[in-house]
Amino acid sequence: MPDIRLRKTVLSREDIFHEGGPAADTPHLRGSILAIIENPFAGRYAEDLQPFMEDLKPLGLEMARKLADALGGPAAIQGYGKGAIVGEAGESEHGALWHVPGGYAMRELLGDAKAIVPSTKKVGGAGARLDVPVTHINASYVRSHFDAIEVGCNDAPRANELALALVMTTGPRIHDRMGGLAAEDITGEDGLR
Repeated sequence: MPDIRLRKTVLSREDIFHEGGPAADTPHLRGSILAIIENPFAGRYAEDLQPFMEDLKPLGLEMARKLADALGGPAAIQGYGKGAIVGEAGESEHGALWHVPGGYAMRELLGDAKAIVPSTKKVGGAGARLDVPVTHINASYVRSHFDAIEVGCNDAPRANELALALVMTTGPRIHDRMGGLAAEDITGEDGLR
């Protein structure tokens, strides 16, 4: 498989104190990291894509570390998600290459995370935006952590590139009051409840 050709990364962090309600003493943190890489499959059909997933694993782990560190370290992370924007010379299946290296990188870094890492992908041109879903790291039914983080880059992905995204949060939405399973009441070992 070809080497990863990284053009750039984009790291973003939000510190949210309120959304019209009472201001929190400690802000809710949300962040994203994008890696803009060359798509080695752009412009052609390739039957076997899976070996490239193995090549992407070190990049996924490096991205997960940088993002978690920007949000206070792995112990602070309570929500996560992943996504990919495929440049116009690629296909959505090229974005699916990110499922294993992106998801498992975060789960490895965070230790005992049990919930599946939600994801999304699409084909788009430079400047395309993507809403990446977020759920609690240990139980997908924790409503307080249902969220989405918009990611994108003004000059990416170019036609022959992939924009690979990871997103993380440090807690529930700032004014969560929708009820349901609370994070402190998680009992399941399967990532659901």
